[in-house]
Amino acid sequence: MRNYLVIVLFLTSAISGCFGDESSDEEARGIPGGLALACLQDDKFEKMNIHFLYEEGYEPVAMDLAKTRLQEVCDKPGGIKIMSEQIDFKIDSTWDADDVRDARWKHGGDAMDSNTLNWYFLFPSGTYTNADTLGVAVDASTIAIFKDSVEEAEGFLGRPSKEEVERAVTIHEAGHLLGLVNLVYQSPINHEDPNHKGHSNNEDSVMYWAIESTDIGNFITGSIPDEFDDDDKADLRGMADGSLECEDQLWS
Repeated sequence: MRNYLVIVLFLTSAISGCFGDESSDEEARGIPGGLALACLQDDKFEKMNIHFLYEEGYEPVAMDLAKTRLQEVCDKPGGIKIMSEQIDFKIDSTWDADDVRDARWKHGGDAMDSNTLNWYFLFPSGTYTNADTLGVAVDASTIAIFKDSVEEAEGFLGRPSKEEVERAVTIHEAGHLLGLVNLVYQSPINHEDPNHKGHSNNEDSVMYWAIESTDIGNFITGSIPDEFDDDDKADLRGMADGSLECEDQLWS
């Protein structure tokens, strides 16, 4: 296990904003985890595109890592492709969950396109309604990472660096699109933090509850996890092979 030195970690801020508020389009666009099986299995979608939409000056640093992490757990014999595009979102201050959804569906296409699954990762300027929030998952195919807040989360003397933080937060939010932890299933493993719904209690998992908050910068030794741990992977395997029942799937 990594050894972290935690100076201050505020429990109240860690849960804020990681999931966007429910949308009236929930039936059509789903909830985080609503396309988990579409990614984990190849029955319908043999290919996957990860669309990175970013504001000028906000180019993501975790594109290759996101592809690698999804390749490790998703069955996509046709491959996973990275697609990136610079976008003027025309919102440069404060975002809420509906702003993220609206921007994704304005600038992106269908999540389920023939035999290709499409997920959208937005990197806008500005901050979320709670500025301590680094990333949010707002529906079954959409996350947003707020790099302005990520920069604020950089640790003392650059440890952890803003790049490390961004990579971890990006994979963390992608994990929510995969349904982690217990968003659309119930794990037989006791690894969900009881005080932080949808998050791991293991500090060596990228799904650890503190990853999403600016408090992540208080980890000043060791490295921030950017991988799913064994329990996360066991859940994903169970979902993929059907031994764990999944709910709220847009396609299964």
